[in-house]
Amino acid sequence: MIRATIPIGISMKEHQIRLGIVSLALFAASIISTGELQAQSLDEVLGVRAVTTEDGRKSQSKIDEVTEDTRSLLSQYKQVMKTVDGLKVYNLQQRRLIKSQEQELDELETSIENVTLIERQIGPLIERMIDGLDKFVSLDIPFLMDERTERLNFLQETLDRADVSVAEKFSQVLQAYQVENSYGSTIEAYTDVIELDGKSRQVDMLKWGRVSLVFQTPDGETTGVWDNNARAWFILEDRFRLGVRDAIRIARKTKTVDLVRLPIWAAGE
Repeated sequence: MIRATIPIGISMKEHQIRLGIVSLALFAASIISTGELQAQSLDEVLGVRAVTTEDGRKSQSKIDEVTEDTRSLLSQYKQVMKTVDGLKVYNLQQRRLIKSQEQELDELETSIENVTLIERQIGPLIERMIDGLDKFVSLDIPFLMDERTERLNFLQETLDRADVSVAEKFSQVLQAYQVENSYGSTIEAYTDVIELDGKSRQVDMLKWGRVSLVFQTPDGETTGVWDNNARAWFILEDRFRLGVRDAIRIARKTKTVDLVRLPIWAAGE
């Protein structure tokens, strides 16, 4: 406990005032000392906070970099997975394709093994087909004989050529058959020379499919039809003259299509 002694010659009131001043000075000093201590503590706190903030900023920057790298890797992963899924589908398709190709290879190997046998068999077949076509033409009504005979001669010559493959020979024979087949549904008018009464006569010939083959002389005086049973020309009556003439004009497209009267050999007649 501090005891205050009153100096001699000083009144109580003055003494109290002096004590108050001293106390105030002490209080001020204590405040200043405390303020200095608090300032030092605040500076330390602010310094620590600044360091902490800087460290936090650096950490956040690293986190942001890691996050961005993670997003980039995730995006790459998704893209890679899409590519992998596409490759799985593609590989599955390729497996099916390879399996189909293997089956085709097996079939081709079997065909190659039999090709020699096939060639040995198809050669005689082609020859028989040409002979059959030749007989057919000789027994058919004699229209466009120059063209048809030339085609048969070409097939005969090709048959003995070594530089023509068997496949090509067979294809040419099939084409000849197709041409002969088409004659049955076409109408043609052309000029030809035939034998009449032992003389060669130039006539206008009309082929109406394979139904009728007729002729008419340029002056229109003589009209005839081919009798395939007798293998000879048969002279027609005048009542067929206009019909044959109009049919020839229709075939040559110099007359509009119309009904015409043509001679046709009926079955059994």
